[in-house]
Amino acid sequence: MSERQFALDLGHSPAFGRDDFLVAPCNAEAVAWLERWPAWPAHGLILYGPPGSGKSHLLAAFAAAHADAGAVVVAAADLDDASIPGLVDGQRIVLVDDIDRLRAESALFHLHNLTRETGRFLVLAASRPPSHLPVRLPDLASRLNALPAVGIGAPDDAVLAAVMVKQFADRQLKVGEEVIAFLVGRMERSFAAARLLVEAIDRTSLTEKRAITVPLARMVLDGIDDRQGELPWRTANGR
Repeated sequence: MSERQFALDLGHSPAFGRDDFLVAPCNAEAVAWLERWPAWPAHGLILYGPPGSGKSHLLAAFAAAHADAGAVVVAAADLDDASIPGLVDGQRIVLVDDIDRLRAESALFHLHNLTRETGRFLVLAASRPPSHLPVRLPDLASRLNALPAVGIGAPDDAVLAAVMVKQFADRQLKVGEEVIAFLVGRMERSFAAARLLVEAIDRTSLTEKRAITVPLARMVLDGIDDRQGELPWRTANGR
């Protein structure tokens, strides 16, 4: 794999450099696909994975790395038919984030066709594979299903621990290994859960004027602090 790396979605004031991205089994295939651009078997690629898995930062870092070639990131919710020609003009690759929130299916259909016909490239990010997207336009659905698709999976314990250490560090917080180990053993296996949990622990630590320790982490996980509301981070068995 190339030494170039991309920036994962790591929460509060994250570093966006490619060296900050943690390549792991859950995301290595997606990174490898992006590294191979433009030597793809088709003009487009779909990246899919759960919220907080790093899709948005992968797109942003890729666009930054290829700015000279002409790369732009746009939110799917902002697409409309009138904007497509201007969006494609002057770009070699268009990256569309969060197509689960697509409003104008005809716009994405037009974008797909225009990028292909003009020799440009298209990257789409979604929370699920193309066959599971709620696309109503049959022609668009068939085109999405024909594109190569690569998933970003749930992180393992080592990746979750590294992500949480990075998120705490982004908040200028140094947290002991025992706290990280406690959280990783009891939280939901997702990047989104890690981000929300770090935010809640930081908030609680400031509010309670307490250091971040295992008892404080347990308090947040157990929802003792009512100000945090319902905490959707515990595993099903509450380990």
